[in-house]
Amino acid sequence: MIAVDTLIAKKIRLPSPPTIAIRILDAVRRDDRSFSELAGVIKSDPALTARILKVANSPFYRVLSGVGSIEKALSVLGTNAIKNIALSFIIAGSLQGTTDGRFDLDHFWKRSVTAAVAADLIARLTDLDNDDLFVTALLQDIGTVIMASSCPDDYLRVLNERVVACLPLEEMERAVFGFDHQQAGAELLSMWKLPESVHTPIRYHHASDVASHEYRLVVTVLDISQRFAALFLGSRSMETELNAIKSGLASTFGIKGSAADTLIDNVAERTIEVFAAFDLEPGNIRPLSQMMQEANEELSNLNSSYELLVVELKQAKEKAEKLAQELGEANEKLMELAFRDGLTGLYNHRYFQEALDREMARADRYGRGLSLLLFDIDHFKRINDTYGHMRGDLVLNELGRVIADFVRVSDVAARYGGEEFAVVLPETDLAGAKTLAERLRSSVEQLVITADGEKITFTVSIGITSYHARSRVKEKARLIDMADKALYISKQSGRNRVSVMSLPGC
Repeated sequence: MIAVDTLIAKKIRLPSPPTIAIRILDAVRRDDRSFSELAGVIKSDPALTARILKVANSPFYRVLSGVGSIEKALSVLGTNAIKNIALSFIIAGSLQGTTDGRFDLDHFWKRSVTAAVAADLIARLTDLDNDDLFVTALLQDIGTVIMASSCPDDYLRVLNERVVACLPLEEMERAVFGFDHQQAGAELLSMWKLPESVHTPIRYHHASDVASHEYRLVVTVLDISQRFAALFLGSRSMETELNAIKSGLASTFGIKGSAADTLIDNVAERTIEVFAAFDLEPGNIRPLSQMMQEANEELSNLNSSYELLVVELKQAKEKAEKLAQELGEANEKLMELAFRDGLTGLYNHRYFQEALDREMARADRYGRGLSLLLFDIDHFKRINDTYGHMRGDLVLNELGRVIADFVRVSDVAARYGGEEFAVVLPETDLAGAKTLAERLRSSVEQLVITADGEKITFTVSIGITSYHARSRVKEKARLIDMADKALYISKQSGRNRVSVMSLPGC
């Protein structure tokens, strides 16, 4: 069974950490000189320095005297607080512009900041000893951004289908990707060397029941903090989220009644203050008392009967579900039209070219290899001349089915053009590729197609080459040319055989 971290690496691209983030974490880890080193690293970025001082002097921290330098900010707020503020700005800035516009990054950061403020205020009110809680809550859903930016079409499918299936986001992610944003986010932050106290709770923030005892309370705070974000910025019922928040605060921390109401109002007030530091518009965030008043006024102005309201809500839900289903189906059809060959069901030439680019780049990035099979049907013109073009199409269709049965999920099988086919085999050396090619050649040789009482048999000639990160030749065209030359050798050697040619350095 494939490990989750390996599966994540196969599916999405985890971005490298910003250089200044690495320097900040390194300075904090070095206890002997962390104070001075951290100040020096932050001051090397004037824009970051200005934003940190702005937050340090904001009402959120309630500092009695003005903070005019990073050194003073460190002495007043502490190393961990400044580290977390800095990392928050750096990571938020590094992910700006990474999505294609279909994922609302501005709304994502608003929810993230609201959750971070809520978690921080809960920790202060309950004396919870966790200096990293603000940045942990801020980044708990960072995996959604990485997944949406790496696989925008697949993630759009997740967002569309979860409406129809009425499933939690993380369950639909696992159905489409094999993992969820909890795991993707934790893997990213672990790779970036953020503390375990940050990435481990993020890995389980939707699964507190499987979190270790050490982090279970932090995971519970993360869950409650997300409820705050949903209360102020979500589309679900205000009453549902409010009840969930009050229930969580009461059962976990004993915060009830007016104390809970005051905390909720404080989260709204402080969130607006922190939004300014992140250059986010506060939008419609307001205190609980005002929200309740507006809700009561809205209820008093309803003229429709309860029965009519239920009917309207049911119709709206059905309409939304139908629209989401239609959008999902339309997206799937468009993807099929764009990348599938209509006759064989395999990928088309355009998709093959893009996939080969991606796999070569991935091989270079991770120091891996791949193999390429290029093959065609022997004497295909004779088949068309003897049996007619309809039978020739039947041969192409049957060959496409055989190829699809042979390849792995990670492989890319395509109709290269006419009677030519290609298969990209990621992380496969020449020996492995040759074994698969021989099995494929033998299966085709034994295939008998019956059409209107006539039996048609045919063979294929196959050429193989491979590519590795250490290859001296890096051009895709050279890789295809070497496979084509190997195919030519198979043809010249009598057809119905497999030939191999290697790139220099492989």
